[in-house]
Amino acid sequence: MLKKLVPRMQVNTIYDIDLNELWKQGKRGIITDLDNTLVGAKAPLATPELIDWLKVVGQIGFQVVIVSNNNKPRVSRFAEPLSLPFIYRAKKPTSAAFQKAMHLMKLGPEETVVIGDQMMTDVLGGNRMGLYTILVLPIERRDEGFFTKVVNRSLEKAALTWMRK
Repeated sequence: MLKKLVPRMQVNTIYDIDLNELWKQGKRGIITDLDNTLVGAKAPLATPELIDWLKVVGQIGFQVVIVSNNNKPRVSRFAEPLSLPFIYRAKKPTSAAFQKAMHLMKLGPEETVVIGDQMMTDVLGGNRMGLYTILVLPIERRDEGFFTKVVNRSLEKAALTWMRK
């Protein structure tokens, strides 16, 4: 079980990901979390830096789907101005939203990357599906919800402590 919490790659931010290397490895689609992965949990819109990053992602040839456990108003307000497909109330780490995102992109697990800031949702869900998982540091922990802050982060801390031993 704990192996499923270990990401294939860990970086500080999405901007530290070598997109060209992922493309060389045959990755063609990115499933990304929204809150604290792309922007802070309370940021309503994409930053200019994120917009530029998404342009590069598209120029390389990647497809992108936002998969979030947040509600429709939050996710749609963010994704629609960017013309990005999205799945809200994803119930990560369950597999349904990951499968739906791959179906939208018409890609298989070996071609798909998951980027997120939580081991208990993004990494666990992606690893269970055989996807290439990338863990980023949360952008703004202060704005995290109660469940994320108290439950998920505590479990992550315990898992990281165990893994270091």
